Amino acid sequence: MSVDHSVVTQRTDRDPLILHVKAGMTVIVEENGDWWMGDVVFVEAGARNTKVPTLFQVANVDTGFIRWINADLVTHIVPRIHEAVAA
Repeated sequence: MSVDHSVVTQRTDRDPLILHVKAGMTVIVEENGDWWMGDVVFVEAGARNTKVPTLFQVANVDTGFIRWINADLVTHIVPRIHEAVAA
């Protein structure tokens, strides 16, 4: 009988996503199996390490409702589309 001795570890060559979230970014938030898109209004750092965000104040893009969420609920950062604006 063969036994799987592999060890699953997190990739160390990438920073966690939450370290890259800044105010003004649009993110995807997933909670309870549902997801929604929101604009980050404010980033609150943790008490133990002020370089690691723990809470985000996010405005839901559909409803405009602003609420605080735990940083680990952010699953994606929505990339900006840079497009020239016609005058």
